[in-house]
Amino acid sequence: MNYLQVSPLMISQTMSGGKSYILVLECAEQDKQVPVLIGENEAQAVLMAVEQKSAKRPMTHTLLFNILKEYMLNVQKVTIDRFEEGIFFSTLHINDGFTDKQIDCRTSDGIVLAIMSQANIYINASVLQETFMEPNALFDNLPENKRPLTSPVESIEELEALLQECEDNEDYEQAQRIMDRINALKENNPQA
Repeated sequence: MNYLQVSPLMISQTMSGGKSYILVLECAEQDKQVPVLIGENEAQAVLMAVEQKSAKRPMTHTLLFNILKEYMLNVQKVTIDRFEEGIFFSTLHINDGFTDKQIDCRTSDGIVLAIMSQANIYINASVLQETFMEPNALFDNLPENKRPLTSPVESIEELEALLQECEDNEDYEQAQRIMDRINALKENNPQA
């Protein structure tokens, strides 16, 4: 099978709101992007991995990463192998120094572990052809709250402005998430 490298580009909340997010993977070689639907916890884990942040206590992905490290299991790569009935199927490729192992995994979990391990992510070329969207079409259809993964962490001032906007729109669920983010930033940087 032919595989192409992809990398996480951005995360955006879905148009319907709620707790679903779109993780956009970019295949620079083909100038194509693939939207992957993920949950809120997975979106948070991807952002934390990209920003190299950690919670006060280990989250599930951090726990798994620490176990892999403790037992000297190296994440070699993650492959997105197939797409069936709207679901991506992926494989985590690890090595213990002697043997290569392949473990079935959720795509979002594999991506988080790949980011944490600085391992590459690959997609089957036929899956890319089946699921890609042209970059402009994808960006035009994402809500305004898309979050590029290459941008620096937002400032407290930016978050406070966004918080005010959410409160004005009576989007209290999103406002609470933003407030939690503000509190986390203040806790990590008491000077703020």
